[in-house]
Amino acid sequence: MGNKPSAGRKREKTRVSTRDKRYDPNDVTLNVVNAEDAMDFLCADYASPRATMSCGHAVTPMSLTAWCRRQLDEGGYKFVCGQTDCGVEWPFEEVQKMALLTPEEIEEFDQKMFQNVAIFLDIKCCPGCSSRVARSDPFDQNVVCKVCTSRRGRTFAFCWRCLGEWRGATRSADCGNEGCQNPLEILQSCPDITFENVHGVTGCPSIRACPTCGLLVGHNRTKCKNIVCFHCKVAFCFVCLKHPSECAYQDKSYYARCSSGVAPRQTVIPVWKLI
Repeated sequence: MGNKPSAGRKREKTRVSTRDKRYDPNDVTLNVVNAEDAMDFLCADYASPRATMSCGHAVTPMSLTAWCRRQLDEGGYKFVCGQTDCGVEWPFEEVQKMALLTPEEIEEFDQKMFQNVAIFLDIKCCPGCSSRVARSDPFDQNVVCKVCTSRRGRTFAFCWRCLGEWRGATRSADCGNEGCQNPLEILQSCPDITFENVHGVTGCPSIRACPTCGLLVGHNRTKCKNIVCFHCKVAFCFVCLKHPSECAYQDKSYYARCSSGVAPRQTVIPVWKLI
């Protein structure tokens, strides 16, 4: 009746809650139905009655918990119906209710949602009070925590890179903490790479900032010149920094020197702009 998970949603062993959660068939706030559990990708055949989500697909508390947890484990921060012909996003409040999340599960999910979304957005936890701080300037490493500043009666700033308390000058790019190296310095000082399978390329830095999200990444020197950033999952040519499709269209090969040449060492860290 329901669609099977797509290739990116293969059945695998997924952690589920230890207690067997079940719907109360007499709960008038639920739309209890006699239907297949559309989120039971593990074929666990949970004993609970089925009830429909806002998208119309039937679930059980256990299957819904497992599916939503899997999305968080894979780096997601939104909850989307697992049926390939649907894709409706569920509000967290709906997930809490329909998955019968325990207080411990709510805290677990909330923490994972923050951890995952913080990767995509400029949000980190203050090292002084653990409150969530958003950075207004994507190029400023000196960030002030308003909560700590209020509590301590003095300005409390921390380094966005190493998360240590800021010890350098206010307008300096150096936080003053030992071992905290500026990514731009890494890009400028890293040695050149020698590819084993890509021919005719010299003077290419061994570390690049991903053109999409800015994460510093390296190349293992083997196979083709393209890599996929494990952060944003976007591929790019390590040599010219273009998208592989654009590079291949011009050069006809993933193993040849780029027609546009080697992109110079980067002097700006790209900032990921989500729409």
